[in-house]
Amino acid sequence: MARYICSFTVAVSLDLLQDCLRELLESCNFKIVHNTGDYLMAQENPGSVPFTKLVTVEVLIDKSTATAQEVRMNFVIKNEELPLQVDNHCHQMFHTLQEAVATNRHWQLVESIAG
Repeated sequence: MARYICSFTVAVSLDLLQDCLRELLESCNFKIVHNTGDYLMAQENPGSVPFTKLVTVEVLIDKSTATAQEVRMNFVIKNEELPLQVDNHCHQMFHTLQEAVATNRHWQLVESIAG
């Protein structure tokens, strides 16, 4: 199973974060399938890759350390594909999401940590 993890701190109010995340994920070809307010799960829309390569994104919003201006989010990007190649589909989607978070017009990226 391919799995990539990253953490972002963005300058945005907690009130606007949910709508911004929904828009960001949809722009990267994901559909939100679960949302509890501090946890989002989104799945890649089927059709462009085989079923086993479809990517799931989990976003954990750290409300305990959130301020009125900054929020920390942890992303887990994964699929059922064995990461036999460095540039596999899951890694490509991981890179796409990193770029989308970094260049999002609704917030300013304060910190980015990839694992």
